Order: sequence, then structure tokens, then C-alpha cells
Amino acid sequence: MTSRLAQIWRYPIKGVGREPLETVTLKANAPMPGDRAWALRHDAAPRGTGWQPRRDFLVVANGPKLAQVTARTEADGSILLHHPERPPLCAAPETDPDALLDWVRPLWPGNAPDQVVRSPAQGMGDNGKAELSLLSLASLKELSGALGQDIEIERFRGNLVLDGAAPWEEFNWIGKTLRIGAATLQITARIERCRATEASPRTGTRDAEPVRALHTVFGHRDFGVYARVISAGKIEIGNEVETL
Repeated sequence: MTSRLAQIWRYPIKGVGREPLETVTLKANAPMPGDRAWALRHDAAPRGTGWQPRRDFLVVANGPKLAQVTARTEADGSILLHHPERPPLCAAPETDPDALLDWVRPLWPGNAPDQVVRSPAQGMGDNGKAELSLLSLASLKELSGALGQDIEIERFRGNLVLDGAAPWEEFNWIGKTLRIGAATLQITARIERCRATEASPRTGTRDAEPVRALHTVFGHRDFGVYARVISAGKIEIGNEVETL
């Protein structure tokens, strides 16, 4: 069965806003360019300049309204944010951090947003490594069936979404190398999921329990896999995914 790259996503600000892409050039041993390049730290978190765990930042798991935010990175590096309850905002995190914090504050129920943080070289992904995440639409269909409701792939905040593989086939790729477009990636590990997946990207409310369904029906809490870029190259929607 031939699988293809169906969607490309990045998240310029960790936990705040998803951005669809048609094409991107991946770099070796690096996260997707522009992905989780910034994070919004709350006032109860310790200060630091390196990688920090997600509990220190504004994330969907603790603020489901953040699931509705969409983003677009502009040519000058500023980020355009949209949310149905907020006016559009275009701001540069480095030069106008207060505008970002003020914009997101009404969407966040927890400790006050306090600081815009630039991510370290490996990015600010949950596993602390310079990796991407891959998701499967076939696995999503299986999970939706177990839930008894169709859920969106956006809940899982992955970078690369594949179509055409068998359900859960991605778990068999761990340790193997994939070629997508001009890039090659090594699949490294399964991704254990959290409450962030309960939040609907359409409504910003918790309306499903994917983790409970994964555990009850499939005996694990995993959805998607991590991947490390071995060789750089351009990828684009429609590229065939080849197992090497």
C-alpha cells in the first residue's frame, strides 16, 4: 500500500496556533523550521534559557480554548494569529512580546502568561529532542471508530500527516528510515498522548477522550511517532512515503 504526505503543519508558538504548509525544506538533526520556535511561559514556572517541560508553558492540555488558534508566519518573522473570540493579531515575538501575552490572556484559565521565550536549538517539543512528529489518517479513522465519533487530526498537533498506510503501521517503522520527497527520516519512538487531545480545534471545548479510548480499546496511550531528519531536503504535499 502506497502512503503519501497529505498534510504539513507547524506551530510557531508552542501550544498556541497551528499553521498549514504546502512545502518545507527540512534540515538534518533539527526540528521543522519555525516549529515551536517560541513558547509562552506562565508566572508559576521556573526561569531558564534551555528546554523546559510543557507544564511550564501555556498549552492546550490546560487551556482548551488555545486549540482554536490558527497561525501564519509572515515574511518579516511576525506571526499572525486568529481566534474566534479575539481580534486578529500580527506581532513579532522578539520585539512585541507584550502584545502576544495580552492577546492570549483571555483564552488562558491558569497561571498568568508571563514571558515569551525563544526555544533552544532542539526546539520546545515535548520530548526535548530535535525531532518531528508523524501521524496517520488511517490510524485516526480506527481511533474515531473506537470513540464512536469522528475527531480531527489537528488535535494531535503533528508535523507530517500521512495517508494510505495501514492503521497503526507507523509503529512498525520504529528504527526504520523513510524517504519523503528529498529528505530521509529515521522513526525513533511512539508518542504517548495527554489531555490536549480532548480539546476540539473547532469549538475549543473538551468533547472527546482519545487517550481513554486508546487505552481501553488498543491497550496503549500512543498516537503517532517521532522522527529524526537524517538528510536534509525539500518535502511537499503529495510526496510518496518510501520505507528504506
